[in-house]
Amino acid sequence: MRPSRLASRLKDLFLRTDDGSLMRYAFFGLLLASGAFVFIDMRELTLANASLPGHDPLRTEAPVLPPALTDGVPQGPPVQPASPPEVLRQPIRFELAAGGELKAEGSIDVGAAARFAEEIEARGEYVKSVALNSPGGSVDDALEISRLIRERGLNTKVEAKALCASSCPLVFAGGVVREAEADAVVGVHQVFNGGQARPTAEEAMSGAQNTTARIVRHLEEMGIGAGLWLNALETPPDRLYYLTPQEMAEFKLTTPSAATAQAAN
Repeated sequence: MRPSRLASRLKDLFLRTDDGSLMRYAFFGLLLASGAFVFIDMRELTLANASLPGHDPLRTEAPVLPPALTDGVPQGPPVQPASPPEVLRQPIRFELAAGGELKAEGSIDVGAAARFAEEIEARGEYVKSVALNSPGGSVDDALEISRLIRERGLNTKVEAKALCASSCPLVFAGGVVREAEADAVVGVHQVFNGGQARPTAEEAMSGAQNTTARIVRHLEEMGIGAGLWLNALETPPDRLYYLTPQEMAEFKLTTPSAATAQAAN
């Protein structure tokens, strides 16, 4: 086939493709590119015999709240969380408060999802919403908690000066109604290996791609805009991209308030 005819056919195919499909193709193209960069970075780290970078709130030497990444320059969070580091660093605890609000505070350790499921099994009939205050942690546990929240039809909230960072926004995404109060601190960054084992570059690339795909699929199932996780992919594990209220609304991480929805109708 001559180049001119091929170009013409590609042009026709492009014009026949709807905007939604184009956005999906562009997004997954960016994911593939990000995976390639992750592979290169991991290979360089492995060859240099360096440990993987990362932020693990359960490690005492790691900061609970990484600095923001703004134009490549670390800066502090928009608001300092009210809870002290020692509270946020402990394994996540669940406490039922007045009005059917289940407070979830602390780091999402391995096994947190099982404890959350036990809590819901024991008190589920009283729980209406989950208030999050967590620096993140295990992605697998965060995804499981998020799915159970959605299955039970619960709402999620990040209160003023509470923290929801790293994998915590995945839990937040599970709420049917999702509210981030003024001065709530919500941030994302790249996934990383927080364990002691150090995979090869190929294993690290495969793991990063698999985890990213599961996260993106989960967010799509929860009705969250795909662009949300691009900010995470662009932010190193020892930094946070702090989301503004406008961004959270744009990506549908937060849902309109009842008053706003009523006014729109």
